[in-house]
Amino acid sequence: MSNTVSKNVYELALERLRVVFKEFDNIYLSFSGGKDSGVLLSLCIDYIRKNQIRKKLIIFHMDYEIQYKVTLDYVDRVLENNKDILEVYRVCIPFKVSTCTSMFQSYWRPWDESLKDMWVRPMPEGCLTKEDFDFYTPEMWDYEFQFYFANWLHEKMDAVRTCCLIGIRTQESYNRWRSVYQNNKYQMYHNYRWTSKIGTDVFNAYPLYDWKTTDIWIANGKFKWDYNKLYDLYYMAGVNLERQRVASPFLSEAQESLSLYRAIDPDTWGRMIGRVNGVNFTGIYGGTYAMGWQSIKLPKGYTWKTFMQFLLSTLPEPARRNYLKKLMVSIDFWRNKGGCLSDDTIRKLKDAGIPITVMNNSNYKTTKKPVRMEYLDDINIPEFKEIPTYKRMCICILKNDHVCKYMGFAMTKDEVNRKKKVLEQYKDLLL
Repeated sequence: MSNTVSKNVYELALERLRVVFKEFDNIYLSFSGGKDSGVLLSLCIDYIRKNQIRKKLIIFHMDYEIQYKVTLDYVDRVLENNKDILEVYRVCIPFKVSTCTSMFQSYWRPWDESLKDMWVRPMPEGCLTKEDFDFYTPEMWDYEFQFYFANWLHEKMDAVRTCCLIGIRTQESYNRWRSVYQNNKYQMYHNYRWTSKIGTDVFNAYPLYDWKTTDIWIANGKFKWDYNKLYDLYYMAGVNLERQRVASPFLSEAQESLSLYRAIDPDTWGRMIGRVNGVNFTGIYGGTYAMGWQSIKLPKGYTWKTFMQFLLSTLPEPARRNYLKKLMVSIDFWRNKGGCLSDDTIRKLKDAGIPITVMNNSNYKTTKKPVRMEYLDDINIPEFKEIPTYKRMCICILKNDHVCKYMGFAMTKDEVNRKKKVLEQYKDLLL
């Protein structure tokens, strides 16, 4: 395992758990069934048993209805084998969940009662449903539900301080790195870098934030912990170690591996096809240029701009308006404000004869320079994703990337305001 200040990550994780179990009277663990939350749960189980802690650890499991059977078996097995020390909150809620398999819809709903006859599997016994949560609304997204659940549990337990243990590692993504390293001291619990405040007396904690993927598997092997055997199947299928993830199968990151359901869990695959729009097509063509992967091909007789216009003409009106709105925002941004590019990328644009205006000052904390320019049809440089082109927009449409993450879009102003409103309501409830 990797070392930090003469202690390995396992020893550091135990130190963090000691802090959590000492400082917080209400502790719950967000358990997905993946490798990271699985190792965090195993660490907690060992810690509780070795230290003879009498209070049960609460497990928060969001059941998304559609999942590999082997994952469900692992979740059921580890919870059943440790029921003497765990208190389980398994929630089956029809909140909104993002999907990139459909050009018609940007979200789907697990456990949608209007589609009960199409559910992939029966709702598990003893689970909590929308009737158990007075804060639930049909407009709620899954990430919003997590915020409200923390408050709901904090009040239910009449807690002094609540801690949610989350098994994320900064190695996984920039967003995860940012969730740990961009907190200021007022957002942390007693200046512990691996914590973040989400409400009054309510905190998230990330005891595994500095672990690597190899650390996860070394720990499972060394301590003979139970784990999700889906990862064995991924390995046998040739899936790269860093790409082996247990997540919603309909996210853009899962498009390439969606077809593995057909081989690994054919029964579930058969039910998925009729459950969520676009699953079969994505299963066949995910990871190919038909859905914006690999080397996307321009049809004969088209420019990338006219091809984009053709693709937009095939979409339903709401989806078309969404992409056009994103495009107009991007065009205005590059024309009037400018995107930040490195000196090397600027040189390549100048060498290619692209008209650009380079400015010296940027409002962002970066050494890159803001560059104003018009949209291009295409450009053949390694930094293609950083440059505004109609080809890039075509890729978003083919990927069913409704948010346009591929173009670097973050949440819209409306989405930011909605999240801000949720957080404000959430904090008000905790006062």
